Amino acid sequence: MCVRRLPSLNALVTFEAAARLGSFTDAARELHVTQGAVSRAISGLESWLGVTLFARDGKRIALTDVGRGYREEVAVALDRMTVATARVVEAQARAPLLLDVLPTLAMRWLIPRLPRFQGSRAGALVSIVTSDRPITSAGTFDVAIRRGPHRWPGLVAKRFLDERATPVCAPTLAHRRRLSRVKDLAHQTLLHADTRADAWPTWLAEQGARGLVAHANLRFDHYYVALQAAQDGLGLAMGALPLVDQELAAGRLVAPFPDRVVAARSYYAVTHEGAKRPEVDAFVAWLMEMGSVTATGGHPRTSDRG
Repeated sequence: MCVRRLPSLNALVTFEAAARLGSFTDAARELHVTQGAVSRAISGLESWLGVTLFARDGKRIALTDVGRGYREEVAVALDRMTVATARVVEAQARAPLLLDVLPTLAMRWLIPRLPRFQGSRAGALVSIVTSDRPITSAGTFDVAIRRGPHRWPGLVAKRFLDERATPVCAPTLAHRRRLSRVKDLAHQTLLHADTRADAWPTWLAEQGARGLVAHANLRFDHYYVALQAAQDGLGLAMGALPLVDQELAAGRLVAPFPDRVVAARSYYAVTHEGAKRPEVDAFVAWLMEMGSVTATGGHPRTSDRG
């Protein structure tokens, strides 16, 4: 393998600026360093090369023949490096931000808010994959959103949104059935989701009703399907606040036990260690902001039992 023997890039940049401007002082001003730093960099480069690049006469400098030829080659090389770097940066800026998001959160919380992020990042391209698969450091995503806390080796996780849980159902069901006490659930149909298998057992245990047996149970593979079934009046689902905030506010769902809300798992923005894309940092910061805004508003609507 060929090992390139080169002086420092800083020395080459300093030399090219001084040679182009014909002045150590002007080069120092352009590079935002002191004149002494420029002089030391040039002297070091001359020592490394074993040649004199500038003829000095007091404060005046002039390129030697060797310096003139070297400057032409160095300038071409630096120009090519500048163009190549700009292409990489521009290509990275045009690359879509790859998001791997839990389906229900994507549908009910993220997508309605996403125009705010795109409005703040003109031209931002966002690509969303909905998934509840486990994520690893080998995953092809920029930001993944998962519930936690959880250990994700090789990844960085930031909590941005907390979740709370309480039963929800359609207003027609709440008016038709008596739902004033937790034990009234024994006469109802409970809706379950495989992706949240512990939702009902956890809530019932918190209410001191661990052994409650419902009249009937319906199980669905995804949580958003269970919520839709609740909205259609098939039974009661465990509603996750803030994912059902809009439905509660609009009256499409009601919370028959608004004071019986328990803490659930939180949402985390997960990124790769050492991720350098500015868009990633901007999106995570935006998630943190939206999570904070969400936490300050929205309360379950009661079932208007009278």
